Amino acid sequence: MSLFEPLSLACGQVIPNRIAKAAMEENMAAPDNTPSEALLTLYRTWARGGSGLIITGNVMIHHAGMTSPGGVVLENDKALHKFTRWAKQAQHGDAKVWMQINHPGRQMPANLGQVALAPSNVPLNLGKLSKNFAPIKVMSDADIQDIIQRFANTATLAEKAGFDGVEIHAAHGYLISQFLSPISNQREDQWGGCLQNRARLLIEVVRAVAGVVSPHFAIAVKINSADFQRGGFSQRDASDVIAMLNDERVDLVELSGGSYEAPAMQGDARDGSTLEREAYFLSFAKDIATTANMPLMVTGGIRSKAVAERVIQHGIAMAGIASAMAICPDLPQRWRQGDNTCPQFPDVHWKNKTLAALANMAIVKYQLRRIGRGLESRPTVAPWWAFLLQQLILLRRAKHYRKNTKA
Repeated sequence: MSLFEPLSLACGQVIPNRIAKAAMEENMAAPDNTPSEALLTLYRTWARGGSGLIITGNVMIHHAGMTSPGGVVLENDKALHKFTRWAKQAQHGDAKVWMQINHPGRQMPANLGQVALAPSNVPLNLGKLSKNFAPIKVMSDADIQDIIQRFANTATLAEKAGFDGVEIHAAHGYLISQFLSPISNQREDQWGGCLQNRARLLIEVVRAVAGVVSPHFAIAVKINSADFQRGGFSQRDASDVIAMLNDERVDLVELSGGSYEAPAMQGDARDGSTLEREAYFLSFAKDIATTANMPLMVTGGIRSKAVAERVIQHGIAMAGIASAMAICPDLPQRWRQGDNTCPQFPDVHWKNKTLAALANMAIVKYQLRRIGRGLESRPTVAPWWAFLLQQLILLRRAKHYRKNTKA
């Protein structure tokens, strides 16, 4: 296999090559949490860049469950025409375009004035920064059923808007990932305890989505290869969950890793694991691939053509590229033309690892905003400036969100 061979999926879709623009949270919604003009410009730029698959950043299934006040929400058809425009802009090239759908669970900012739904009353362990997250409401069975239906509803709306598929986000410490982890899920009912119970929410969401979308509409799942926290969701757990997904209507599984507490998706493991410098989760994926009946995609740290090719040569169906595409949105096209560009951000070496992780994310979002304004990326931006600017933007957006919520 090569990077530029097509990939056929069980639903009948054919992805034109093996490079995916993986999801990055843009925080670029319009004030009403619909796709902004800047977001459309960003995706039109990616669409012309040669990726075989484009996966959107987080689209939230409920306005009361936000990873950020600048996030996009799709829970009804009031502004569906904006989502239709988004899909069309992202489809300017040959890429298939999937909407990543998500609920943050306990990873929701406190300044939004909401409570955070979670499987158990286990707050985030981020030291002094823990207070920045919303108070937890332990989910009742009715709350869980409501969330399942909200995932299905957003998937239905995504198909109606013209997207080619959805990716159910069950990684990075968000709600479904919280149910999967024995650290954050300490329930003693049918939704907690053994892995089969902890995976029940994911399986029920997949089934609900499959029950409302058409057969040719793709359904993908993003899960952690591990949480990279001692006592958390392990590589063995990931393999067992994929075995469960083998029996469901899942066209592709994306493997990543980590959470806010252990941001392994940025190369930082907190359990002593050694991650590769690029393709952080490839070694895990190679082992997990022996279990999977569906194609796998690996995301995390890939920025060079040689490493992307190595991913494919190891039997992984797709290489997901995120931050490198914030620097170079036409990276796949360049590689196809023989330019072996390897975009990279400078490392952030701050003593506080959590703040360093936030600075890394702020640097990426700074690039996305520039591209959305039709400008070139600027990867050399000072980390402190990108971080400060992002905090100011979030504070302003949070104030606007609270005002709109009360209205």
